[in-house]
Amino acid sequence: MSSTHFGFKTVEEIEKAKHVRGVFDSVASKYDVMNDLMSAGLHRVWKAYTVKVANLKEGGQVLDIASGTGDLALAFAKKVGASGRVVHTDINEAMLSTGRDRLLNCGVVLPTLVCDAEKLPFADGQFDVVSVAFGLRNMTHKALALQEMCRVLKPGGKLLVLEFSKVAKPLEKIYDWYSFKVLPPLGKLVAGDDSSYRYLAESIRMHPGQQELKTLMKNSGFGHVDFHNLSAGVVALHVGIKC
Repeated sequence: MSSTHFGFKTVEEIEKAKHVRGVFDSVASKYDVMNDLMSAGLHRVWKAYTVKVANLKEGGQVLDIASGTGDLALAFAKKVGASGRVVHTDINEAMLSTGRDRLLNCGVVLPTLVCDAEKLPFADGQFDVVSVAFGLRNMTHKALALQEMCRVLKPGGKLLVLEFSKVAKPLEKIYDWYSFKVLPPLGKLVAGDDSSYRYLAESIRMHPGQQELKTLMKNSGFGHVDFHNLSAGVVALHVGIKC
């Protein structure tokens, strides 16, 4: 039986999704608050930049994967208007439910469904833009998920992967200190859960760096791939164009 990583631990591939689900079931209700605290609000800037790069027009068709509490889905919906469509998806029901409630509170109704990025329930060539923010690193088979994202894009469509990445070398030590000494206690204090935020720090270290993810995307069917480092590489936005 094949194994994979869950943070720094090694688990059976078929068990990883269950472990990840446990993490997000635990943090769903405090997810937005913790995002603001962990990033000092910078996650809002990173997502705003992603929306700008998406360059969506009225009537656009968007699939937001690992959409969680719906930040990007809400912003995309404003861009595509009533004639467009944004599909709000996540593999985790607790996160999706939290996001759907938040969208409804904002007066926005979007098609919302639980789905696995490795087996997307959509026909080929459906979307102008596919986005995944802070979700790719939690997927068991990243290459398979990327191939699925490519499949459902229209020719010339754009994949946006916003994800934690490899921070600039001069900042590595302080970033490690913050990740392992500050985040877990903060998670314990605010969300009553330190282990999930320890997993967060570990999963970032196990995720492919900027160049590695660029190569993985090109090997998954994207003709052109580029990335934009944000906040000294704490986060990178990878942009893939389907030929």
